[in-house]
Amino acid sequence: MADTRDISMHFWASQAEYDLIQKNMALSGSTNLSAFLRKMAIDGMVIRLDMPQLQEVLHLLRRANTNINQIAKHLHETGRVYDTDMEEILAYQKETCKGLNEILTRLSKLQ
Repeated sequence: MADTRDISMHFWASQAEYDLIQKNMALSGSTNLSAFLRKMAIDGMVIRLDMPQLQEVLHLLRRANTNINQIAKHLHETGRVYDTDMEEILAYQKETCKGLNEILTRLSKLQ
């Protein structure tokens, strides 16, 4: 049995408040005013993470994983690992950590 919404809630807002609600709704990615207001009333905060740093960190992780797989294959075939391969992976790891630290810094400012 599905929950039904059988209670109607209404409130008044000034034009400035309405404009802020519309702005925040757009920032959250929501297009349904009722759903947005219900979400805000229940949870108190909506956070939409759309940071290019997240995409960059994912890209770096994928590149590092690809290199690790190639090194593992080469190691199984030859029994050797090249220093340059390891240096490249360490460089990706440093960039990834830097990106994650930037993301965490930005997230900590949301509180």
